[in-house]
Amino acid sequence: MTRRVLGVLVGILIATTTVVPTAHAAEWVPKSPPLTTPWTSQVSPSNALPEYPRPQLVRTEWQNLNGVWEFTGAPNLNDPPIGRPLAEGVLVPYPIESALSGIKRHEDNMFYRRTFTVPSTWNGRHVKLNFGAVTWQTRVWINGREVGAHTGGFDAFSFNISAALTLGVNEIVVGVHSPVDGSRYPIGKQRKTPGGIFYTAASGIWQTVWLEPVRAEHITRLDTTPNVGASALDLVVQSTAGQSVTAEVLSGGQVVGRQTGTTGGSLRIPVPNARLWSPDDPFLYDLRVTLASGDVVTGYFGMRSLGKAMVGGVMRPLLNGKFVFQIGTLDQGYWPDGIYTAPTDEALRWDLERQKALGFNMVRKHIKVEPARWFYHADRLGLMVWQDMPSVDAVDEVPNSHADYESELRRMIDQLKGITSIVQWVPFNEGWGEYDAARIVDLVRGIDNTRLVNHNSGSNCCVSDPDPGNGDVIDDHAYQITTATRQPDANRVAVLGEFGGLGRRVVGHEYEPGNGFAYGALYPDEQSLTKRYEEITKQVARMVHTRGLSASIYTEPYDVENEINGFYTYDRRVLKMTEARVREVNQKVLAIARGTAVGPDDVVSLRVTTSGFTNRYLRHQNGLARTDEVSTDQGRLDATFHVRPGLADAACLSFESRNFPGQFLRHSNGRIRKDVNDGTIAADATFCAREGTGGTALESFNQRGSFIRHYNETVYLARSGGPNPWDTPNSFAADTTWAVGVALWRSGADLPLDQARSFRVTTPGFTDRYLRHRDGLARTDVVSGTSDGLLKADATFVIRRGLADPTCYSFESRNFPGNFLRHADFRVRLNANDNTDLFRRDATFCAQPGAGGVRLESVNELGTNIRHYAEEVWVASNGGSHTYDNPVSYNQDVSWTVSSPWA
Repeated sequence: MTRRVLGVLVGILIATTTVVPTAHAAEWVPKSPPLTTPWTSQVSPSNALPEYPRPQLVRTEWQNLNGVWEFTGAPNLNDPPIGRPLAEGVLVPYPIESALSGIKRHEDNMFYRRTFTVPSTWNGRHVKLNFGAVTWQTRVWINGREVGAHTGGFDAFSFNISAALTLGVNEIVVGVHSPVDGSRYPIGKQRKTPGGIFYTAASGIWQTVWLEPVRAEHITRLDTTPNVGASALDLVVQSTAGQSVTAEVLSGGQVVGRQTGTTGGSLRIPVPNARLWSPDDPFLYDLRVTLASGDVVTGYFGMRSLGKAMVGGVMRPLLNGKFVFQIGTLDQGYWPDGIYTAPTDEALRWDLERQKALGFNMVRKHIKVEPARWFYHADRLGLMVWQDMPSVDAVDEVPNSHADYESELRRMIDQLKGITSIVQWVPFNEGWGEYDAARIVDLVRGIDNTRLVNHNSGSNCCVSDPDPGNGDVIDDHAYQITTATRQPDANRVAVLGEFGGLGRRVVGHEYEPGNGFAYGALYPDEQSLTKRYEEITKQVARMVHTRGLSASIYTEPYDVENEINGFYTYDRRVLKMTEARVREVNQKVLAIARGTAVGPDDVVSLRVTTSGFTNRYLRHQNGLARTDEVSTDQGRLDATFHVRPGLADAACLSFESRNFPGQFLRHSNGRIRKDVNDGTIAADATFCAREGTGGTALESFNQRGSFIRHYNETVYLARSGGPNPWDTPNSFAADTTWAVGVALWRSGADLPLDQARSFRVTTPGFTDRYLRHRDGLARTDVVSGTSDGLLKADATFVIRRGLADPTCYSFESRNFPGNFLRHADFRVRLNANDNTDLFRRDATFCAQPGAGGVRLESVNELGTNIRHYAEEVWVASNGGSHTYDNPVSYNQDVSWTVSSPWA
């Protein structure tokens, strides 16, 4: 090959070198996918993922080798087809099981073959052959000479092929071994025989293959670490050690910081007045790095800081020094046409854009590693990312897999640690293949100590090993959130790593029509599914300040094969919920966490957030507000308030006493007190929610700049630095921040404890009917003074303290002592108390004001109330998935008049 010396490369625009057309022995014949996406028809041999594949290490010259290659299956990789045409055509980089590949079957062993020509303008430089990812073992021959081998299905790798090249046409043969189910290496959810929560395998080349010219001394990786505290970027340029290097940070094309140093060492490049990256402002800086040898690469990064700290008395994750609730989805990265590989870059970007549009600020990339461009889109859109490590085996530890697992884990983190959007590493999921969890946490920290480590998402679940305690995260999976998640501790944040899984079939958009399943009931239409999403997401909101929850992950953004619990169908053609309503409830969660909203309930309690006093609540006593530890019924009632639209401004808030209706918290002569709304206190009783330090600060409507503050157990209206003792600026921000959470007294209506009562229907036309039990099931029947004694007894219940919550109620049968009304499979029935946690929850109902009566809401079947429907009695939601959830007359049907006992 003729050699010549090239000058230093300049410019940062990417110019793809056109591939020289070559003849193929076989042509690509696309197969029919189970479903087509809007981008399926856009894929062709001439445009198979043409974008530059590595946005963080860009060179101006490259040659894309995506397109039609020859293909064959093989018994092993010992006899590469050097110089032998292969019969089939495969479209690279789509995995061979995909319809877009043109193969649509699995092979344990396979060969790819094609030819290429190196541009003459590359003369004098080395040529690198780059693979985005290949599953699992790869061997490469150039012109009959083996140039390298690699194992691993999720990391990029390269070979220097210069010594094997010839002038003119060159042959490349790639051999791949991908047994999938061998339990030896990470595969995530791939299976040869897919079913349930496991999906079709994605074997062979599944990310872009390309060539690039490099100098003998060239850059192989840029390790970027934003250092917000130092107003700088810490950069390590990976290359041959000791080379002189210059790095420049650019904003809008202008250099804002420059530093020189050597490869392998840390460079600190100033970034003055840094604009910080966040979901609300995902600003990215450009990076240009030049070796003395002349190698020039460009990249990008975002300035942001990560960490954890006590905020409002709760261990919270931090972004740029502040607690930002992370609300995300369980994104699995599967496609019906390309399986592991999105059909186009537009499709890859679209998935993330739609999740951001639904109001999410985070994505959990579930036991898969995406191409570099996926992370670029997440960085650009402002979506934080939890990055899972693909699991080895879905159930048990596989000892002979440890070396492969740890090798790939290390390579994954090394490859991705410069990604701005990644905020958390997740080595294990639900215990799948889990081993030595404490050591693995330390291993991850040893590679990257800038992010939180979640040792095992769903560590409360499935086959999880005992919690090692040395991670940064307590992660529960609770799909219908019927039980409370664990709370954070002194060192770890608490998150809801998976929940939801709500399903809906959409005819014409099913992977296998009729076989779709979800993680619970299937909902018949957009209205009922959206309503249920709102209900369970409101429960997430309740847990932010009541349980110290810092993040939630909904399953999932789109259906995956027969798993039909996505916002979108698998083909991405139908949004199954109402976007505006999903976005609204998601944004409400973020606002509650930020402190600019309270709720979602209209009955709340306000907890102190000042360190050392977080067990105290705002309550009234003898008309004055104060803070106390609360343990009595009276204290709980005094510390419970109805949230009302502000008396002076409906955009703000007023707090009505739970046990003194018509009386509101107001300020008077600096003190916060409880007074009757006599028409003169509206302005004094109106407060506006502001962002506090991990909660809500309540600013006076008519004395702006003054906030509700606790000071020596007393509660004042205070102004930082004002003239009064309670205006002291010491701990002002903490003292004026309140964690507004679930009410200490959950029932909004009172029932007479330990007294017998009967419950009459209030629905017009049925007001002569009463709630009763018969043959173990609840129903309604006409009861009158002439009814027999058994019917009257069946329609009489003794009101007890709630078995699961003493501020709610349980209903004991008058004629079967020890038997209580409870729900099971939504039907209300009479059962003996077996003293299990499930029974106690099923038999506990909170009394709330109803439409002309009392509403009895279930404590563990979210958004449901005891309802009569066609003489039967259910716990029903308004517009849910069942016939008894019919919204017609719902408010009347769930309201009951509490009357004198029949027996």
